[in-house]
Amino acid sequence: MRLEPVTGRRGLREFFAVADRIYAGNPRWVPPVRQQVRRWWREGVRLFLLLDRDGRAVGRTTLHTDDTFDAKLGQRHQLFGLTEFTSFAAAEALLDAIESAGRQARRPALFGPVSLLPNQSGGVITAGYEERGFIDSAYNPDFYPAAYERAGFVRRFEADTWICPVPISDAWPDTPLPPGVRIHRGDTKALEAQLVIVRELLNASFAQLGYYTEISAAQLRAQTDGLAYLLDESLLLYLTIDDRPVGFVLCLPDISEFVARVGGDLGPLNRMRLLAARHLYRREAVLVVKGVVPDAQGRGYQRLLSRQLHRNLRAGGYTALRSTFVERDNPASIAQYLTMGGRPLHGYTFYQKAL
Repeated sequence: MRLEPVTGRRGLREFFAVADRIYAGNPRWVPPVRQQVRRWWREGVRLFLLLDRDGRAVGRTTLHTDDTFDAKLGQRHQLFGLTEFTSFAAAEALLDAIESAGRQARRPALFGPVSLLPNQSGGVITAGYEERGFIDSAYNPDFYPAAYERAGFVRRFEADTWICPVPISDAWPDTPLPPGVRIHRGDTKALEAQLVIVRELLNASFAQLGYYTEISAAQLRAQTDGLAYLLDESLLLYLTIDDRPVGFVLCLPDISEFVARVGGDLGPLNRMRLLAARHLYRREAVLVVKGVVPDAQGRGYQRLLSRQLHRNLRAGGYTALRSTFVERDNPASIAQYLTMGGRPLHGYTFYQKAL
């Protein structure tokens, strides 16, 4: 088997087709958005196909680096992402090729799969294969963890995704907000200004996490491109104390079913279709990110946001809330999900290998 770079549109189509073949007939898999992958490719992220002796693609990956991630972990890493393989044999060949690339680039360690960073997307699920995947989260065949571990990779930042029911009745204490505390909701007309607030809160509240690298304004614009047409304003909340923002939560309607049906193609035509049918995708929501700045943590502000979020979910007719991964050594966040009646959905991890 050999690793070949994607150099043209034909190769890019095959890059998508590899995963389509691996997950054919599996309704639990949600493909990455193709427009995002194409943008990374145009911006210089290297995409590769693993070809067998007959020239058939049996795996794929990206190879990239990030200085901010290296600075965070104190070591230079060869990053890889969007990584798929059809068998243990393909996994061995692909991971060997990734290791060779890391050694050639004189990178002391491999880390992945990340697309393009842990605070964006990536990871491998290690349990919960019977549960469907969802947007902004991973899903993979059950032999993937064993394939990584056979190749000498070790787990890093182990976590879980979560699912919480939306109760029919309000189980939260109906106490007034403390003096000076206000909870604000999203507004598509003021979304750009609100996203500035969210970015500042996100960077401040997540800086203490081992995998997190600061999100720039440009990265946030790229990640939230088209958010206005999808946003349910009642599911973007931020909390202020005497007009100072200190906490936030961002949820989106779960459009995983639509994304899977269109094969990850969220181009203009499918966006119009989604916009016309968005009322059909207001049954479940995905909690993308939440946080409280360090000097305001432990004072119950995230609980106040969770209470308002659940009330808004119930008022909007939602029945469940899914959450992207939460590290297992983050007891405060886990406690919030348990308070909401939640349970772990998928085991989750990234993989690292020292060279």
